[in-house]
Amino acid sequence: METNKIVSKQNLLPFILVTALFYLWAIPNNLNDILIPQFMKSFELNRFQAGLVQSAFYLGYFCMALPAALVMDRYNYKTGIIIGLLLFAAGAFLFYPAAIIGKFGIFLFALYIIACGLAFLETGANSFISVLGDPATSAQRLNFSQAFNPFGAMTGAFVGSQFIFSGIQYSDQQIDTMKALGTYNDYLHQEILRVIPPYMIIGVIILVWAFLIWKVKFPAETDNIPKSKDKTEDGHGHFKKLIQYPHFFKGILAEFFYVGAQVGTWSFLIQYVKDYLQKPEKEAGVYLVYALLAFGVGRFVSTALMRMFKPDKLMGLFSGLNILMVAVAIIIPGFFGVWALVISSFFMSLMFPTIFALGVKGLGPNTKIGGSMIIMAIIGGAIWTPIMGLISDHMHSMAYAMIIPLISYIYVGYYALFGSKPSGPLYNTSEKIIISH
Repeated sequence: METNKIVSKQNLLPFILVTALFYLWAIPNNLNDILIPQFMKSFELNRFQAGLVQSAFYLGYFCMALPAALVMDRYNYKTGIIIGLLLFAAGAFLFYPAAIIGKFGIFLFALYIIACGLAFLETGANSFISVLGDPATSAQRLNFSQAFNPFGAMTGAFVGSQFIFSGIQYSDQQIDTMKALGTYNDYLHQEILRVIPPYMIIGVIILVWAFLIWKVKFPAETDNIPKSKDKTEDGHGHFKKLIQYPHFFKGILAEFFYVGAQVGTWSFLIQYVKDYLQKPEKEAGVYLVYALLAFGVGRFVSTALMRMFKPDKLMGLFSGLNILMVAVAIIIPGFFGVWALVISSFFMSLMFPTIFALGVKGLGPNTKIGGSMIIMAIIGGAIWTPIMGLISDHMHSMAYAMIIPLISYIYVGYYALFGSKPSGPLYNTSEKIIISH
């Protein structure tokens, strides 16, 4: 492979198929941001209870990321990715009985199964793309693949706002009248049933993609992961060896904080807009699409900027700018606060793939297990989102809840500028991964 070339021609087809996964898994991730206000209405939940949507979802990531890594370490990336796609499809199809029965708990279980599948996909795809070529371009390659993630996010937000949101909102007086007539529960059930078509279509598409992945030959993984010079190394990852890489553990914590900030911001952006701009749900949903568009543009801009600036320094700058944006959202809720949160999506765009790429630098054969542990840090979304809902319920202010993203960006900034310096036995001068030029 040519120096600094993102991907070789012989690896182009698997690169394309796996890169498409970044688009596909973003759809259910951001449909959750639609499900939260929809379930608040359909099941009459408070904001803390609605935040459990993300808790169930990201718990699936936490529980399955490590088993996913062990499967791929024992077999290969392809096997893990196919398992992930099958779990993803199964969870999507579970939305049908969940909607018919009309139980919130069954929806949470379906979301958990979807996330179990996505844990396989993200653990496999992020690591696979990271090692599929010249280490010098690993962050560029991963940022390029991740650049398609926000298009899936926008698809999820658009489909959800247009086809899950009915746009029907009744006043308290109208609701009381419907309850007196005995028609209110029927209305709520019809709102629940609106989730069925999008998720059935998603399930079918995912099964088709699993078939395509199955039919395509993947490159031998041993050609893509540098062999250790230690003759006792058996080519498989070992947990005990990961303790030798301080930058890796700091990366786990950085991902934990970052995902909490991203998920929490997007989960409650619609509610923030409704609270401070008094917009109805469909119009409020448009601001989420704007945020995801900014996120997508940020991914491509960041990938281009990494040809001129080191990713860690760029992430440090973007972290500082997001601290400013979130501070505006807290201090000046309303028009300026809403747009500050929308713009913050642009600056958060490079964080997940860059933290991941910096965290697995120099891990060698420990890359899969290390990558899975970074993916497990996605549980930050499960923890911080309901906490944000609790703050909002207690303080009667969605703006105050944004203190969580603010704290998160402070740590990400620290990691970018100080904590991400690679270290460990497999990292030496000749193997340094210079991710800018």
